[in-house]
Amino acid sequence: MPLNALTIDVEDYFAAEALSAAAPRADWASLPSRVEANTERVLALLERHDVRATFFVLGWVAERFPGLVRKIAAQGHEIASHGYSHRVVYAQSPADFREETFKSRQLLQDLSGQDVAGYRAATFSITRASLWALDILAEAGFRYDSSIFPIHHDLYGIPGSPTEPYEVTTSAGRLIEIPLTTLKVGPLCLPASGGGAFRLLPRSLAMAMLAAVNRQGRPFVFYFHPWEIDPGQPRFDVGLRSRLRHYTNLGRFEARLEHLLERFRFGTMTDVFLPLERVSPHPVFAAAELAS
Repeated sequence: MPLNALTIDVEDYFAAEALSAAAPRADWASLPSRVEANTERVLALLERHDVRATFFVLGWVAERFPGLVRKIAAQGHEIASHGYSHRVVYAQSPADFREETFKSRQLLQDLSGQDVAGYRAATFSITRASLWALDILAEAGFRYDSSIFPIHHDLYGIPGSPTEPYEVTTSAGRLIEIPLTTLKVGPLCLPASGGGAFRLLPRSLAMAMLAAVNRQGRPFVFYFHPWEIDPGQPRFDVGLRSRLRHYTNLGRFEARLEHLLERFRFGTMTDVFLPLERVSPHPVFAAAELAS
């Protein structure tokens, strides 16, 4: 069975894009935070199963809970960057994105003592409209990015882009892109990477899709957020689509994670996909080619 990459996007419940209309960034500091307690629950779960993972930590969280970053690193997990403010990339200017990206990476390196190699954009928001961000990530010193979802979605995605890890040629050098995992079913390219789909789909179907990826000899990237194991989090009055995306099956998610960790083998993104030789058989793309 292949070793799969387990990833956690460390953000508070109110940072989720589905809640952005009800929880503007200006209000975050006044809202009750639950990210530290929820992340510590995740750490305890991983410790029970002797699993090491990659934690993509939001810079806004790291500034407020520096001890949490140190604890994640001390328990042997990989620290990676989830940006600073959880603003979608395509809503930022390149100058703002550069400033946030450099700031958050340096903060995480100082706190963890690790060379922070990986990046994941808020809401997977490196799209055709924001491929310029890949040049800035390489300039900042990241070795890999995991922000591109090769599917159709109303908030993100580059449908038709490669579904396996590949090199991107940027103005600042090479960057490895590790896309979120998909499963091809007939003409469809379906997400098979955890997150909301793992909560929304029947557990047996979600597990079957992940198992199908491994049967093909491919490792998958699985992601989730600490707030997904927290059914007691404060509730916001948002539209039906946002309620479904954010609140569905929160009470069942931790048990599903237990089952997932019992069934599949997991490691960090670096364990699974680096060094570069692991992705060298895949095509090399320039950012401009992805956009075409």
